[in-house]
Amino acid sequence: MEFDISGAKIFARIPTGIPVLGDILITETLVVSWIVMLIITGLCIFLTRNLKVEKISKRQAVAEMIVEAATNLVRNNTGGTKFDNLIPFVSTIFATSIVSNLISLIPIFRSPTADLSTEAAWAIVVFIMITANKIKAGGVLGYMKGFTEPIPVMTPFNILSELATPVSMACRHFGNILSGIVINGLIYAALAIASAALLGLIPGAAGEFLSHIPILSVGLPAVLSVYFDWFTGCMQAFIFTMLTIMYIANAAEG
Repeated sequence: MEFDISGAKIFARIPTGIPVLGDILITETLVVSWIVMLIITGLCIFLTRNLKVEKISKRQAVAEMIVEAATNLVRNNTGGTKFDNLIPFVSTIFATSIVSNLISLIPIFRSPTADLSTEAAWAIVVFIMITANKIKAGGVLGYMKGFTEPIPVMTPFNILSELATPVSMACRHFGNILSGIVINGLIYAALAIASAALLGLIPGAAGEFLSHIPILSVGLPAVLSVYFDWFTGCMQAFIFTMLTIMYIANAAEG
């Protein structure tokens, strides 16, 4: 690709091996994100088929339980039914986040949330909704005036604080998910090296053969994965969702 900025030509090469669709790079994050969306869509279709008023199926009971949980989450944290319009958005954020976080449990997939661009996109959407609700509550002039409070000299700091909201949301989620992946990878590598060193002490062909089998990598990483993948993934999805609810609700209240 070739770009022309102020008469100076800047050349950018697309790394070999990355598929391209027009001007869109088909990255691993993009592919797995679409897989996540297909999983969620398929699950929604599965749970909501053949809905009934009486004698409901177990599948419908699960669907109603999920809807009730999402409704209670929003209402309990906003003090009523005023923000019921947030329920579909909040449910989408939570479902996408938790499936994206946990999909890395399948070895062939890398979590899309380990890519900062994913969380940045979510945070920008949330920031737009926060700003829209602030303007709706106090008008454009009221929104602009808010940057000058409590005194005009605080305006630059208030602007930075406003911009820090999406940045902090994105970086918090990204940092926790990526750190879990990195720590798990380091543990696997360290145990594989320790296994090779320990079993390599066995004399003869047996030691040579066994040193190539990462026996010590079995067991401990799986236990640690319960925390770094399951617990951290679910917790970060919940935290991001709660911050979304609270920021938007506070903005709407003015």
